[in-house]
Amino acid sequence: MKYLLVIAVVLVAFWVWRNNRQQERGQVQRQTARPPAAPTSPVRMVACLHCGTHLPETDAVAGARGVYCNRDHLRREEPSS
Repeated sequence: MKYLLVIAVVLVAFWVWRNNRQQERGQVQRQTARPPAAPTSPVRMVACLHCGTHLPETDAVAGARGVYCNRDHLRREEPSS
């Protein structure tokens, strides 16, 4: 009778362990199976007229003669009014 109880406990422990592993695998597969993010449209790159650094057009500072990478370069290159 003792042996049947030991076998039953071992089987229950094995069943619980196996179910936990299957759940963990399912979570990992769900996390890795996400569709890739939609590609964003390319951003136009421009060069600073003062130093020549290339930067995204959205980050550039527009001046009368062109674009600059920061306000300091704009101030240095643009004629004073």
